[in-house]
Amino acid sequence: MSQEILQTKNLTKNFKDFKAVKGIDLSIKKGRVYGFLGPNGAGKSTTIRMLLGLIKPTKGEVKIFGKDLRKNRMSILKKIGSMVEAPSYYGNLTAYENLQVTAELLELDHKYIDEVLKVVKLTEWKDRQASKFSLGMKQRLGIAQALISKPELLILDEPTNGLDPSGIHEIRGLIKELPKLYNMTVIISSHNLSEIELIADDIGIINRGKMLFQGTLEELHSKSKGQICIESKDLKKLEGTLNNSGYKYKVRDKDIFLEPEGRELDEILKQLILNGNRIFKFVEVQKSLEEIFLDLTEGGENI
Repeated sequence: MSQEILQTKNLTKNFKDFKAVKGIDLSIKKGRVYGFLGPNGAGKSTTIRMLLGLIKPTKGEVKIFGKDLRKNRMSILKKIGSMVEAPSYYGNLTAYENLQVTAELLELDHKYIDEVLKVVKLTEWKDRQASKFSLGMKQRLGIAQALISKPELLILDEPTNGLDPSGIHEIRGLIKELPKLYNMTVIISSHNLSEIELIADDIGIINRGKMLFQGTLEELHSKSKGQICIESKDLKKLEGTLNNSGYKYKVRDKDIFLEPEGRELDEILKQLILNGNRIFKFVEVQKSLEEIFLDLTEGGENI
C-alpha cells in the first residue's frame, strides 16, 4: 500500500452564506498523479488554496507529509511546488532570468535552472523574453518555476487551460514523466476529463463542494454500470418499445444506449425482437470517464 503524502479530514470552507467546500476527505498517495476533477465552480481551486495555506479552512484538518499544515506551514511549503490558475513571470525577462529570480527568492543553487529548462523543453528558448512565448511555453515556464526546488509534491491548478491540442499534449507528456524523474507526487486539478483519464493514477471527483468519488481509475470504471448499444432499422419503433417497457436510455446519432438496470441481456434482446424490432447491433459497452463523471455530477453543470 502506498504511503499517503496528503490527507484532509472534513475540510470545509464557507464564504459568508456560500459553502464552497463541504467537508471533503482527500487521500493522496506518494509517487502518483492524482486527478482532481470537477466542473467550473465545483470547489477545486478553493480546495487547492487551502492545501497551500493561501486561505484558511472554516473547519477541518490538512496533513501533508504527516504534519498538520496549520502548525508546520513554512516547513511543509518548502517541499511543495505549485502553479495556481496561471503562471507568474516577468515578461521583460528571459526564461532563464525568470528562473534566476525564482532561485534567488528560494535561496537555491542556480545549477538547477538548466536542468528544469531541459525537463520542460525550453532550453532552446531560454534566452527569449517570456512575453514573446506562446501560451503553452508560458505554462511550461510556470511548471519549471514550480519544479526548480525539486519539490516532493507538485500542485497544478488547470495547467492546460486555454491551450491548443498540441500544447495540451506537451503538458500531458511532461506531467506523466515527473513522478518517474523525481519520485514526485502530482496533484492536477481540471475540468478536462479526457486529459485526466490519460494522466492520472487516482481520481477525486468534486461537485458543489462535495466529494463524489475517490479512488483509482480502475475502481471508478468498475463502479460504473455498462450500457447496451443498440441499433435498429426503425429507431422510432424501438424507442416506443423501450418507453412502453419503462427502460432508461439515451439516443446518440443512430444508436440507443440502454441502462440494463439488473435485467439479463438475453431477455432484453428477446423482448425487443418479440415486439417486432429488427436489431442490427446489440453490444455491451463500458462508459467513458466523461459519461461516469456526468452521471455523478448530474450533468456537470456549473454552479
